[in-house]
Amino acid sequence: MQTTLSDKARQLPRALEAESILRSCVHCGFCNATCPTYQLLGDELDGPRGRIYLIKQVLEGNEATQKTQQHLDRCLSCRNCETTCPSGVDYHNLLDIGRAVVDAQVPRSLGQRLLREGLRSVVPSTGLFKGLVSSGQVLRPWLPGPLQAKLPRTVPAAKPRPTTHHARQVLMLEGCVQPSLSPNTNAAAARVLDRLGISVKPAREAGCCGAVDYHLDAQATGLDRARRNIDAWWPGIEDGAEAIVQTASGCGAFIKDYGHLLSSDPAYARKAERVSALARDLVEVLHDEPLETLGIHSDQRLAFHCPCTLQHAQKLTGAVEALLARVGFNLTAVPDSHLCCGSAGTYSLTQPELSRQLRDQKLTALESGHPEVIVTANIGCQSHLDSAGRTPVRHWIELFEAALPQPGEPPCKPKPY
Repeated sequence: MQTTLSDKARQLPRALEAESILRSCVHCGFCNATCPTYQLLGDELDGPRGRIYLIKQVLEGNEATQKTQQHLDRCLSCRNCETTCPSGVDYHNLLDIGRAVVDAQVPRSLGQRLLREGLRSVVPSTGLFKGLVSSGQVLRPWLPGPLQAKLPRTVPAAKPRPTTHHARQVLMLEGCVQPSLSPNTNAAAARVLDRLGISVKPAREAGCCGAVDYHLDAQATGLDRARRNIDAWWPGIEDGAEAIVQTASGCGAFIKDYGHLLSSDPAYARKAERVSALARDLVEVLHDEPLETLGIHSDQRLAFHCPCTLQHAQKLTGAVEALLARVGFNLTAVPDSHLCCGSAGTYSLTQPELSRQLRDQKLTALESGHPEVIVTANIGCQSHLDSAGRTPVRHWIELFEAALPQPGEPPCKPKPY
C-alpha cells in the first residue's frame, strides 16, 4: 500500500515499523472474511482492511476523530486476520501504533476514562481483585444481572502444590486474575509437571504480564510491568530454568512479544529477547514429555475452545486437542473454531454488546456436539464463556490432572489413538 507518513508521524518511535507494515498490505480483503466484528457489523471500517486505511490516514496527517477511535476500539485484537493474510501483514503491531496515536489526539469521555483507569487499577492488582471478587460473591443476590454474570459460578479450591524439588525446573507466571477466578489451574499444572519430574520454581515478585495496561491506553505502564517481570525471572533464568510457563494463553502471547516491544530499550532488549524465547504455553512443555507413563485415561466428552491468543498469536492450533486425544479424552467437533469468543482481555467490559453476541455464537458452536464440559486455555475465555450459565467451562489442565491415577492406584491404560 503506497504510504507517505506526515512529518509528525515520522517522529514516532515506531514510525519505520508502521510504514513497513502499511506497505505490506495489498488491499485483498481476505482478512474481512475471518474478522468477527466485520461479520457481525458488515462495516468495512470494522474489519482489518478498513482499520488499516484509518490508521494510514491518521499517520499521513489526517485528523483522527471519535469515529476513528470507535472503529479501532471495536477490534478484538484476535489476530484471526494475521492467520488469513497471504501477505503476512503484522496487523496487531500496526493496531497498537495506531491506537496510541489516535488516543493521544482524541480525548475519551469521562465514563470511558473512569472505566479504563478502573480496570487498569483493579485487574493487575491480585490482592485488590481477589477482595472484590470475594465481596461480590457475598453480595451476589443483590447485584445487577450484568455484574452477577461477571462473577464465577463456582471456584474449585486449589489442590496442594507439590513440595518435591527436581533437577528440572521451570518458572510459572501466576497471573493477576486467575488466582481468584480459577486458583486450581496453576496448582493442577504444577502437580502434572511434578509427576513428570519437573518442579515449578516460584518468582513471587512477578506480577501482571502488562497486557491489560498496554491495551487500555497505557502502553508505557504495560512495558514497565514487562520490565519488572524480567527482573523477577532473571535470577531463575540464570539458575537454569528450562522455561517460563503460562497457563493463560493471553499472557503467553504478550510475554512472547516482550523481545519485540523492548527491542529499542538498551537496558532490557537482550533480556527481553531471552525471556520471550523461554516463554512456553503449558501445552508446549507437555508435548514432548512421556505422558503415556502417567497412566492417565478419560473418556469424558469435551469441547475445546482454542483461544485466539493460542491459535492466532502463538500459532498452536490443534496442540491442546492433540494432547487431550493422546491420553483418551473424547473431543467433539467445533464448527468455526477459528472465531473469537468475544472475551479479548477487557473487551467484554469495554464493548459488552458485541462481546455478548460473539460469546453466544461461540457457545452454540461449542455445544453443538453435546459435550459434558467445555475446556479452554485462557482464563479470560473461560470466565467469559462460563458467564452465560450454560455448559460448565474449565481449564483443560484441571481435567487432565483430575484424570491422573492417585498414588497407589493402578494406572489406567490409555485408549489407542
